[in-house]
Amino acid sequence: MDLLSLRYFQAVARHQHISRAAEELRVAQPSVSRTILRLETELGVPLFDRQGRRIRLNDHGAAFLARVDRALAELDDARRELADAAGPGPGRVAVAAETLLQLSGVLSAFRALRPGVRVRLFQAPVDAMHRHLRAAEVDFAIASQPLAGPGLSTLELAREEVLLAVPTGHPLAGRGSVPVAELAGEDFVSTRAGHWQRALLERLFAREGLTPRVVCEGDEAAATPELVGAGLGLCLLPAVARRAIGEDGPVAWLRLDAPDCHRTLTLVWRQNAYLSPAARDFRRLARERLMSPAP
Repeated sequence: MDLLSLRYFQAVARHQHISRAAEELRVAQPSVSRTILRLETELGVPLFDRQGRRIRLNDHGAAFLARVDRALAELDDARRELADAAGPGPGRVAVAAETLLQLSGVLSAFRALRPGVRVRLFQAPVDAMHRHLRAAEVDFAIASQPLAGPGLSTLELAREEVLLAVPTGHPLAGRGSVPVAELAGEDFVSTRAGHWQRALLERLFAREGLTPRVVCEGDEAAATPELVGAGLGLCLLPAVARRAIGEDGPVAWLRLDAPDCHRTLTLVWRQNAYLSPAARDFRRLARERLMSPAP
């Protein structure tokens, strides 16, 4: 068992696909297949279930992956720590976030403070953030829904109300608030399953024994107000969107008569992970910029 075999396994486990893993690793597909078979032979158990061309991580593989992720993350941390100790290089900071909109102020301040640092951003739902953190592919995750677990540290950065946006000509426009039960027959524009807006929408409806009728789902959150304004449906948006769009935008705003109708922005990192000086500066700026009260 060598490091190359473990990295091949990690890539195949992440993609659940030999060809995509080979593309990521920039090696021939047969080489990846042979490496995985050799690793399984050495361990004495299959790590994947195979059905034709399909390959899926099984229980043995999932258990092995958790330890491989930790081992390789420690080695990657060691390499970064020694590189920082050997010389004052610019470094790298990698961040995963569900939405990148609120990072602009933090990134601007960080660029001014450390202009040479390479910044990598991943837009990802919460389950993908877990994988990025576990594999040490990112230093931080910025999540809008709970992201916790063994070996993770969290810091609450911001907490803001989530509002209901409706077309300006909608019968609900002009109302101050509305109960969730009254929205049972409405169409909704939302993000894909796994993102915080969709998770909150489904949770609020489930409390009333209802299921929201989502007629449009996607990843382009910036287009949502325009789609609502065009009459496609209603949507949930954070208060920051109202401040950005203003009162003369294409939608009207209402409060929902529901408990816990808010978004909590949380900074998450691996406990005991090595954080470079640049990464520590990013964490400090995120705390200062995002914890500041909104105007």
